[in-house]
Amino acid sequence: MDGGEEVRVEAAPYCCSTCDGGEVSGRSLTRRNKKTRSLSTSSAGSSSEYRRTQSLHGPSPVTTFGPKACMLQNPHAVMESPEQCCVPLKSHLSNKEQPCPENGRVQHSTVGGDFAKVNLKMTMKFNENIQQDTAANYSENQVWKWHIQDPASQRLTWNKPPKSVLVIKKIRDASLLEPFKELCIFLTEVKNMVVYVENKVLEDPTISGDEHFGAITKKFCTFREDLDDISKCVDFIICLGGDGTLLYASSLFQESVPPVMAFHLGSLGFLTPFKFDTYQSQVTQIIEGNAAIVLRSRLKVRVLKENWEKKARVDEKGIILTNGDIESSRKAMQYQVLNEVVVDRGPSSYLSNVDLFLDGHLITTVQGDGVIVSTPTGSTAYAVAAGASMIHPNVPAIMITPICPHSLSFRPIVVPAGVELKIMLSRDARNTAWVSFDGRKRQEICHGDSITITTSCFPVPSICFRDPVNDWFESLAQCLHWNVRKKQNYLSSEDEEF
Repeated sequence: MDGGEEVRVEAAPYCCSTCDGGEVSGRSLTRRNKKTRSLSTSSAGSSSEYRRTQSLHGPSPVTTFGPKACMLQNPHAVMESPEQCCVPLKSHLSNKEQPCPENGRVQHSTVGGDFAKVNLKMTMKFNENIQQDTAANYSENQVWKWHIQDPASQRLTWNKPPKSVLVIKKIRDASLLEPFKELCIFLTEVKNMVVYVENKVLEDPTISGDEHFGAITKKFCTFREDLDDISKCVDFIICLGGDGTLLYASSLFQESVPPVMAFHLGSLGFLTPFKFDTYQSQVTQIIEGNAAIVLRSRLKVRVLKENWEKKARVDEKGIILTNGDIESSRKAMQYQVLNEVVVDRGPSSYLSNVDLFLDGHLITTVQGDGVIVSTPTGSTAYAVAAGASMIHPNVPAIMITPICPHSLSFRPIVVPAGVELKIMLSRDARNTAWVSFDGRKRQEICHGDSITITTSCFPVPSICFRDPVNDWFESLAQCLHWNVRKKQNYLSSEDEEF
């Protein structure tokens, strides 16, 4: 359950993201350092990464969330294309996703072999490879209809009744102690659920000193961040606090995330639609299933660092010599990010100078205070403060927003969710850069280090109060006061004469 998975690998020949893993020659590497910005030339070879087999909408998100939650089958579609030639589903699905021979629906196996299978309609995605395969291998009489599911119709259901819940409380907030105790008593005594709580929450003197509540805490299951893995133990999550509690819940799960129910008990509350006043009826409704959810896409971030270490030499007398050869190794860290990845200049007074690549092509060099790469969920956070547009969480996209760029024409842009971004320190940069992930795990980026960003296939299923559209506009109005302005006075007929 570590916030980042660390992997140490030996130094290897440099490979760009568009090659097939082969070594890049010295000549081609020199050409690349000239920062050619042409996007018209196609990449040589095809990458083995999953992104290359997906459409511009990004990887298909998982439809199972935690051990027992899944997406409710809903045939409602907002658009249906005419019948067109396409590869039959069977040839593009794994063994766990084979279509039913009668209706063509895909059978997805949920987490764990003892759980029931869920039939979901396959959203047909066309890319160049599929079209080529179709023309070469299949006749025109083999056709499929293309359905696009309405994001507003996404519903949550349970394979089995949920029995465990993770309660996340904002640390060091005295105003949350009573709601926390009240909720935990309701879950354990009334709903007979197993409650998971972080160990440091129970270390609060106010909680540990309460004798009555102490009998309840003995029934809790505790865990420690970065040490204990609870990904297969928790059926759903309840957050008490502000938006930070939802971000923290996301960081605890590096793969499938259980459904998250967030109560607004913090300051802003853009991502927390539920009021605590009627928590009993609302929690009961979620346990019974069939609740509206919004799949908040996350970013899969891989940080590759070059570690240069001196290899000690030992002389004939056994004395260690420190002026040995320099040995290089690579250390890789991986993160799942819900809001944004921020690369900035850190404590330096110089401009940050980083190169931004898209699918292996250099598209620009960012000279300014830094750059923000955010999800649609993160578009209403740091990105909107830096001048970006606000995007609904159901839109498959990645936002690139400069921070105080030293340019009058550097505007924020939106790219498809299926692309791969890479950020590296420019060769002529005067200083290092710093990177953070949802405001955490801040670390320095030096020459030779790289940050690779793609859309993750493990979204955060956030439970809605009403539905994804109404909840989002309600948050815009209540939290950010979107388009709040004094109304213009009515113009009477007498005023029109003048």
